[in-house]
Amino acid sequence: MKLFNSMHQKIEVFQPLNEGHVSMYVCGPTVYNYPHIGNARPIVVFDTLKRVFLALGYNVKMVSNYTDVDDKIIKVAKECGVSEKEVTDKFIQAYNEDRMRLNAALPDAAPRVTETMDAIIAFIAMLVEKGFAYEVDGDVYFRVTAAQNYGKLSNQQIDDLVVGARIDENSKKENPLDFTLWKKTEEGIKWESPWSLGRPGWHTECVVMINQEFDGPHQIDIHGGGMDLKFPHHENEIAQSLAAYGTTIANYWMHNGMVNIDGEKMSKSLGNVIWAKDMIEKIGGNTLRWLFLSAHYRSPLNMNEEAIETAKKELQKVMTPLKQAYVQFALANYEISSSYEESLYQQFMDAMQDDLNTPNAFVAVFDTVKRLNQALRVRAIDWDVVGSLVYTVEKMLDVLGIVYTRISLSEDDRMMYQNWKQAVKEKDFETADKYRATLMERGIL
Repeated sequence: MKLFNSMHQKIEVFQPLNEGHVSMYVCGPTVYNYPHIGNARPIVVFDTLKRVFLALGYNVKMVSNYTDVDDKIIKVAKECGVSEKEVTDKFIQAYNEDRMRLNAALPDAAPRVTETMDAIIAFIAMLVEKGFAYEVDGDVYFRVTAAQNYGKLSNQQIDDLVVGARIDENSKKENPLDFTLWKKTEEGIKWESPWSLGRPGWHTECVVMINQEFDGPHQIDIHGGGMDLKFPHHENEIAQSLAAYGTTIANYWMHNGMVNIDGEKMSKSLGNVIWAKDMIEKIGGNTLRWLFLSAHYRSPLNMNEEAIETAKKELQKVMTPLKQAYVQFALANYEISSSYEESLYQQFMDAMQDDLNTPNAFVAVFDTVKRLNQALRVRAIDWDVVGSLVYTVEKMLDVLGIVYTRISLSEDDRMMYQNWKQAVKEKDFETADKYRATLMERGIL
C-alpha cells in the first residue's frame, strides 16, 4: 500500500506501527448544521481507504470525532431557543444518516468533545506546566515559538506566518500566532478549570481524543481530513503533541481536496452550499459516492450537472450488465460461485493500493464489465465464466462502497419475463412494453 504523506509531500510505502493493524483518525464535523457535500467527501474517501485495508487483510480501527462545543453551536441554540445538546444531537443524527446513505460504515469510535473534558483540561494543564502554554486573564494560549518545526506540515516558515498574521493591538497573546487552548466565557456551555469557567479551543480537542481512543505511545498510523484543515488545525495538533509527548501524532497525514460548485468554491456568501442530504435525495447515495470517487481524492472535485450525468451513466454501465447476469442466473437456476478473475481484481487493487487511485481502479471495473457483457451475449452461456466475472465486479464494488442487490425471481417474475421475451420475439411491441414496464418496476430490468 502506498500513500501520499502530506507531512513529507511525497508518496510513501505504508508501514503500520503494529503488523496487520491500522489506526486511523479522521477529523469529524462541528455539528451546528446539516453536512454539506464538502463534509461528505471525506466520509467517502476515508471509508474507501478503510475498505482497501480490510480487503488487504488488515484489522482497522477508525475513529472520527464530533465537535459539539463551539460558538456557532451556541448561536444556533440561542436562535432556536433550545439547549446546545439538542442542537448537536440533531445534527449528529443527520450526519450519521448521510453517512449511512453514502454506504459508509460508522466509525469504530466517535468521541464527543463534551465527553472528553476532564482529559482536555488535564492536557492543557500539562502544557502550561511544561512551559508550552501560558494563562492570561483566564484564557490559555499555546506558545508557538516554543514548538518544534512549526509550519512543516503546511510547508510554511514561522517568520512568514508572523508577517502575514493579523496583529491586534489589544491582544493578550505573546505572539500573534499563539492559539487558544482554553477560552474564558460567560456565554453558552462551560466547565470549571484551573484558569476560569470556560471551554476548550478547537485545536486541542483532537489531540486528546486520539490519545484516549488509541493504545500506544501517543502515535497512530494515519490522520486524515480535508485540505482546509492542514493549516492551522492539523499544524496546531502536531505542535501540541510534540510539546506534550515528542510525537507528530501520526506517521501518515492524508488530506482530500475540496469540492467546488460549477468551478467556484462552495461558500455561504456565494449562496452555492449544497446539503449532502439534498444531493443524496436527488441522485442517490450510490451515484454521489461514485461521483466523489471519480476524481483522485487529493484533487479538487468540480460538482456540476455534467459531472452528475457522467456519474449516473458510468454507474449504469456497471450495474446494468450485473443486473442482467443476476436475472439470467435466476432464470437458469444456477448459483453464482465465489471464484473470481484474479488478474482483473489485481489490476483493480493495484490502482487502489497506489494512493487510492480510483480513476485507474474504475478502468479495471469497466474492463471487467466489458468482459461480462461479452460473456452474456454468447449463444451458449458459460456459467462458470459469467459467475466469476460477476463475483469479480462485486468484490470491486465492495471495496468502492457501491451497494448492489442480487436478484431472485418468483414464479410470477419468471412467467412475466418469459412472456416479455415471447412478445418481443413475436414483434408484439405494445404488449412487450407493458411487460417491460412491470419488470422495471420490480427492479428486474
